[in-house]
Amino acid sequence: MPKGSETLTSARKEEIVSACAALYETMGFRDITLRDIGERTSFTRTSIYNYFQTKEEIFLSLLQREYEAWTADLEALAGAEEPLGAEDFADRLARTLERRGCMLKLLSMNLYDMEGGSRLENLVAFKTVYAAALEAVSRCLWRHFPALTGAEVQAFLYAFFPFLFGVYPYTSHTEKQEKAMALAGVEAPPYSVYTLVKAFVTKLVAPFAGGR
Repeated sequence: MPKGSETLTSARKEEIVSACAALYETMGFRDITLRDIGERTSFTRTSIYNYFQTKEEIFLSLLQREYEAWTADLEALAGAEEPLGAEDFADRLARTLERRGCMLKLLSMNLYDMEGGSRLENLVAFKTVYAAALEAVSRCLWRHFPALTGAEVQAFLYAFFPFLFGVYPYTSHTEKQEKAMALAGVEAPPYSVYTLVKAFVTKLVAPFAGGR
């Protein structure tokens, strides 16, 4: 770890991660290099190795940042003044995810590469944040559907979190993919992140909502 204040270290890590995020908007995971990331920072490319050993660690830190932002939105939902019915709860939960396109893309396409190419300490830090998201969703469920049992909350989590891995491919298509589907006679799914998540969550919580 380089010498300097903790504030400087955090700022430089954030700059590296933000550079990676900007590149990921227009380039693929496999195409982005440490050189590309370094050229978007205000310090030398070789300095990146003082903070991250691999490209995968940078991307994992980006995913961790996305989960932290999502968890903050979930905490707001868990702290709502009045319990919501199934439809409104699904709406609010879906809204938290339509802002997390980068998170959904990373989950769907690059998670195993990121985890496999990262040191254990980085992976533990990410898993800790992931666990916080699980707990936040659980608090949301108990706030709005207090009659849920522990087993029912677990059943929701085991359905919902694996579902998130498939959201990006069903809502985002490249020009090549769209052309291939057209030639194959396959209709492209007409879903957004919001519509797909809302429909799924509504079905999951409807049995517990009673008349709400």
